[in-house]
Amino acid sequence: MSNRPINTLFMLMSLDGKINSGDSDELDVDKDWCKIDGVKEGLHQYYEIEKTTDWYSLNTGRTMKKIGVNKRKEKPSKMECRFIIIDRKPHLNKQGIGYLCNWVDILFLVTDNKNHPAYKLLDKFDNLKIMYYENINLTKMMEDLKKNYNVEKITIQSGGTLNGEFLKENLIDYVNIVIAPLLVGGENTTTLIDGKSISKEEELNKLKALELLECNVLKDSYIQLKYKVLR
Repeated sequence: MSNRPINTLFMLMSLDGKINSGDSDELDVDKDWCKIDGVKEGLHQYYEIEKTTDWYSLNTGRTMKKIGVNKRKEKPSKMECRFIIIDRKPHLNKQGIGYLCNWVDILFLVTDNKNHPAYKLLDKFDNLKIMYYENINLTKMMEDLKKNYNVEKITIQSGGTLNGEFLKENLIDYVNIVIAPLLVGGENTTTLIDGKSISKEEELNKLKALELLECNVLKDSYIQLKYKVLR
């Protein structure tokens, strides 16, 4: 583990494991759950806990697009945290990248797209670091972050599919989950861990057992659970 950062998966989810309100990018936890009676009252606790997470935060371009950074024109208040954004498609445009660079201390943009709009902004933003891979290898990316940038700890807040890739590559060390008092349902609604399911008994070794470290009962029927991933 010493050749890569220590990674904590930190997410807000419903009791049935959903991390979105439905199967559309038009829906988003941040803007949806604050409208639901019985959920909105305690939602602030998640954001308060989020402020205590690691200096480095990993997310995706898709998520950044969903929260609207591509359309934001105002100059944000500077944050000390550092973002690692994986953006393959790309989902981010020049305006969104500029907003992120003005928002965070350092922006690490990880991509396999040689024509990503971030390249056109390298001369404008000293805090923009592009990590290009012909094929993004998450293990190699983590090793490079530690070797080249001395990244020791990362909080992962990506979507269910990418969370599944991190789990498959044994790159999640701890899990820190805030559970909202909500049932979402929907077989196509993304969950904490998505991706390909196992289908054979001999694949059971791919499942990850956990050791409970903390169980905190929060206000307004919220719960925080902290686990260590067992090797």
